[in-house]
Amino acid sequence: MLKSSLLCLGLLTLPGLASAKAPPPAQPATQAQPPVSSGTLEAAISAPRVQIALLLDTSSSMDGLIEQTKRQLWTVVNAFQNARREGQSARLEIALYEYGNDTLSREGGFIRQVVPLTTDLDRVSEQLFALKTNGGNEYCGQVIQKATQQLEWSKSKKDLKLIYIAGNEPFTQGPVAHSTAIAAAKEHGIVVNTIHCGPAEVGARSGWAEGAKLAGGQPFNIDQNRAVAMVAAPQDEEIARLGVELNKTYLSYGRAGAEAKRRQVAQDANASTNAVSATTRAVSKASRLYDNSNWDLVDGTKKGAVKLEALKDEELPEELRGKSAEERKAVVEAKEKERSALQGRIQQLNQERQKYLAQKQKEQAAEGGDTLDKAILQSVETQAKAQSFTLE
Repeated sequence: MLKSSLLCLGLLTLPGLASAKAPPPAQPATQAQPPVSSGTLEAAISAPRVQIALLLDTSSSMDGLIEQTKRQLWTVVNAFQNARREGQSARLEIALYEYGNDTLSREGGFIRQVVPLTTDLDRVSEQLFALKTNGGNEYCGQVIQKATQQLEWSKSKKDLKLIYIAGNEPFTQGPVAHSTAIAAAKEHGIVVNTIHCGPAEVGARSGWAEGAKLAGGQPFNIDQNRAVAMVAAPQDEEIARLGVELNKTYLSYGRAGAEAKRRQVAQDANASTNAVSATTRAVSKASRLYDNSNWDLVDGTKKGAVKLEALKDEELPEELRGKSAEERKAVVEAKEKERSALQGRIQQLNQERQKYLAQKQKEQAAEGGDTLDKAILQSVETQAKAQSFTLE
């Protein structure tokens, strides 16, 4: 599946479970959520983790890079559907930083943490689509340092912790030496991979290849302005349609839940601007990685993250207000059954789709030049194996 997904591009944490030397930046206050059950906490803590931080240059020349990342997000997510270590399913966590944008604080090095390490895929997508480019100074060492210090990286030496930094200016710019930042990342067990947007000889000359070598990662060179080849399959339309149908099975609770459900619909719309992106997002929504137990009653009750009987009437969606405990439970169970059937059908169609794409790969030579998805997936395949993870 991983190899065939390279044809068609299409990136998770309960807060407070990991710790870092420096605390993350303060986040806006949100409505308190019902307590998480001990069983849910134990499962989250024990699960092997794949943590990926994307550090994207958002200076004025990087529109193509941002566009590629938008289009390729869900295919990258799908590569981790079956990620396991020692037979245990892994949890995927993604963080997003932007740097090199002169609308950001000069004192902060023109760097912003957009999303901390999170399992909320819709939030990652939302913030990614909101990124805007503008001219600025690109400080690679400083953004690597901030990501290392601010994010809640796992303390386990067994977990897979990866940074991908993408940009086109010299890797050596800025007040923090890249060698110092990379050394600190390595102390935390973080592998830094570099993605130079431009010719390989320029990347080698400007320090990008050396940075990856120091970090124990891999250097890549991509054409950020190259249109990604999106191979359509006969199953795409039906998969995308079923992905939209899935939304009807979600029952949000609390003020945060209503907002999250609106975000879900908005990210469907963002993905729908490209047929293959809409398909790959739907496949992600049908996978175990698309877990919304912090705002959806079906996921929440199934994972033990919320107790249906403990919620007040005003915290419930319209469908459940005024109903007895037994009636609430019946509605949630019916939605769960409907969702399971839809997800099963999507996964079945996706298996057929992967076979079709694999055949297409044999029939036609791949276009030359790497794109962001290829850089991430190729390196992950190698680095996951080194940490005893399997992706299939």
